[in-house]
Amino acid sequence: MLWKTLLLLLFYYSAHATVTYKWSRAMLYPAAQRLKRSSAAFLNPVLQNSLEDVVLLYEFLLAELDIDKSQRISIKDEELASLKKAAEFDTICNEIIPKSITEIRRLSSRLSSYPRVLKKEDFERTVLTMVYTAYRAAQSEGHQKDTWVESFVSLYKALKHDLMFHKTKEPS
Repeated sequence: MLWKTLLLLLFYYSAHATVTYKWSRAMLYPAAQRLKRSSAAFLNPVLQNSLEDVVLLYEFLLAELDIDKSQRISIKDEELASLKKAAEFDTICNEIIPKSITEIRRLSSRLSSYPRVLKKEDFERTVLTMVYTAYRAAQSEGHQKDTWVESFVSLYKALKHDLMFHKTKEPS
């Protein structure tokens, strides 16, 4: 009986140690862990792999975004929208980041208790969620506006905490 219990605990520890790390991103952005329709690969694009990519993301945001009634986000500038990175931007904005206030609040709650520095794709997605939240706050009125503003502030605080957490973890 003792051996069975010990074996079970060892198995549990092994499974917990491997699964928890592997699926930690799924906790923040569950949509990023879905399979693509056309292949067996996960839907997990990352925009910023170089300084040029960061500049391009900035251009996407400056070029003005169009958010339609179904909350689909697109880049208005046709030349920028035709780039390969624009397709990844579209996937992140329309398939991965949360759009409802409930999902955004859930994300904020998870971020506030996240135990380590965000991975670059999670940081990037959180920034894009903030952009979307700011847009919705600007388009809303009254109580809805207050709700969107609160969500924006909470995402801002989570990112600020992440940046400060990163700074305190740097070697001296």
